[in-house]
Amino acid sequence: QVQLVESGGGSVQAGGSLRLSCAASGRLGNSYYMGWFRQTPGKEREFVAAIRRTWSVAYTQPYADSVKGRFTISVDNAKNTVYLQMNSLKPDDTAVYFCAAGVRGWGTVREYDYWGQGTQVTVSS
Repeated sequence: QVQLVESGGGSVQAGGSLRLSCAASGRLGNSYYMGWFRQTPGKEREFVAAIRRTWSVAYTQPYADSVKGRFTISVDNAKNTVYLQMNSLKPDDTAVYFCAAGVRGWGTVREYDYWGQGTQVTVSS
């Protein structure tokens, strides 16, 4: 069983930064994707960023246009943790952010099999 635990959410003013963490435990295999999604009330969960992890290297997938140039996904293999560094935050970035893991792909909700509980990010103007 795979477990994902997010942390690092909070409240920040526009222009500020936050770093989200996603600690993974359990068996995911030798090649899998870790992704970040976000969701606001009444809207579908949307893709933010993803990274493909293999036994030796990690490959960053294309970011969502809305966060490109501001957000960075990274991984610490020793800690089995994926990070989402969020800079130049905007009020539109306010959402619950979810970490996900899967092997079938990286860009859509249905491609992921495991999800964290979510962490709230609030950006005030």
